[in-house]
Amino acid sequence: HTSAAAGVAGVIKMVMALRHGMLPATLHVDTPSPHVDWASGEVELLTEAQKWPVSERVRRAGVSSFGISGTNAHVILEEAPTEALNPEAGAQAPGTGPAVVPVLVSARSDAALRAQADRLRALLAARPELSLLDVGFSSVTTRAQLERRAAVVASDRAGLLTGLESLAAGEPVDGVVEGSSVGGKAVFVFPGQGAQWVGMAVELWDSSSVFAESMAACGEALSEFVDWRLEDVLRSVDGAPSLERVDVVQPALWAVMVSLARLWRSYGVEPSAVVG
Repeated sequence: HTSAAAGVAGVIKMVMALRHGMLPATLHVDTPSPHVDWASGEVELLTEAQKWPVSERVRRAGVSSFGISGTNAHVILEEAPTEALNPEAGAQAPGTGPAVVPVLVSARSDAALRAQADRLRALLAARPELSLLDVGFSSVTTRAQLERRAAVVASDRAGLLTGLESLAAGEPVDGVVEGSSVGGKAVFVFPGQGAQWVGMAVELWDSSSVFAESMAACGEALSEFVDWRLEDVLRSVDGAPSLERVDVVQPALWAVMVSLARLWRSYGVEPSAVVG
């Protein structure tokens, strides 16, 4: 279960609908329920995406998330106010933005990083109307982030040009930080009930000695508390209880997840965190 994150997909979906002015079609509905009088009232199912144009009324939407126990959380979303774009944004008024803005530069090598910094410096020198905030935003959202990276932190246009010039020359200066990206950290996620299926983990049991040894150890640990064999359940042996039983599936999933974790660790993958 997603716990505190339950319903967030619906919120994201509706935020995107507000942003793009498009109501998405209702999913997984082939035949509307006969228990609802669709002919009267203003409620209808959308069989296809429909435009949601801006009008004098503020657009609002409700998103409900129903818990398994009957708890209902309801969120009302309202479209964000529109902001008029200022074509003269380059001359930012004092006190209207952050004190400093980081501008990111990246490349695959040191030489390419310095060349990229020099190109950016030349572009900004030729385009004085470009806003410092816009340059910083675009450096993060519109450029690929490659292995060699640098951040030029500046409070004004002159500081940014000076920082880029120093970066291009390979000269250390305050406000310029260089480094190399490192790989992301691994997190092991243990799913809850509902992730199981008949025959789950059988192929791994037969092909991986590390996985098989861990499953055997888990089965032995469980034997003191249950009257069934873990391997029999996963292989659907005649007389074994159903994997759909709550008192069976929970320990079975635990055993599979522990054994998968041990398998990954045998390959050298160590988690930085475990959730589930």
